[in-house]
Amino acid sequence: MLASKKPDVRCRLIEDDDIDAVVDCLRRGFPYRLRAYWARALKRMSKRPAIEDFPRYGYLLEAPSGVVGVLLVIYSRRTGAAGESIFCNLSSWCVDLEFRSYAVVLHAVAVKRKDVTYINVSPAAHTRRAIEAVRFKRFCDGQIVFAPILSTWRSNVRVAAFAADAPESTLLSESERAILAEHAALGCRALVCVKDGVGYPFVLQRRAAFHRLIPCQQLIYCRSMDEFVFFAGAIGRYLALRAWPIFLADANGPVLGLIGKYFAGYGPKYFKGPVPPSLGDLSYTELAILGP
Repeated sequence: MLASKKPDVRCRLIEDDDIDAVVDCLRRGFPYRLRAYWARALKRMSKRPAIEDFPRYGYLLEAPSGVVGVLLVIYSRRTGAAGESIFCNLSSWCVDLEFRSYAVVLHAVAVKRKDVTYINVSPAAHTRRAIEAVRFKRFCDGQIVFAPILSTWRSNVRVAAFAADAPESTLLSESERAILAEHAALGCRALVCVKDGVGYPFVLQRRAAFHRLIPCQQLIYCRSMDEFVFFAGAIGRYLALRAWPIFLADANGPVLGLIGKYFAGYGPKYFKGPVPPSLGDLSYTELAILGP
């Protein structure tokens, strides 16, 4: 139990019994989302394996009238060059208007661990100054919209849909197989590109970008953007008759090898913590866990 500025408003962990009230609050905060979306999102979060003793859902603000604020948190382990680290995606931050001054309480409680890297992949425009004021840094300045089928064709490349029992999966590390399997179960498209006997993992998510007007495939996971650019042409051709041909990826400028347009300032992303996130890695974030 955590105190706020006044004794009649408190911040605490979200528990299973709070789900209906939390969904109501999220519905008020994000009216363009249906109640069924939030109910499904919280159900998905409830089924995820626990990450040590970190919160399963996140935090809420509670007043005598009920739940008046919510901040969801999505924890995950990531394996990189520096070893294993803990990441937390801060998501769906909303507070009822009359309690808006308490929004900082939710945020302060959620980011108190120094050994965790916190990321915000969908900051509302009016919250960005506040995020920067608490020492979050941008790691992504914009996004590129492109057609991978126009990228360079690479010889001797094979693209296959990921399956746990497929021979291509044996070419990936254990952690990569877990990423692809878990994201495929969430409805993402998991692919393995094979060249010269080496496997390269990729995850894509169907979504609608630019105020939900443009259907596209969002790049959710790759080892590096260089690897994605190398295989973009092969992936585009593989998906030509299977998916929408327009793709979206995080970028800090035009990307050599991707034929499209870079939009500076669209979809900036922030982090705070010991391990800077990599462009092209949105695994275990709201885009996949909560769904498009």
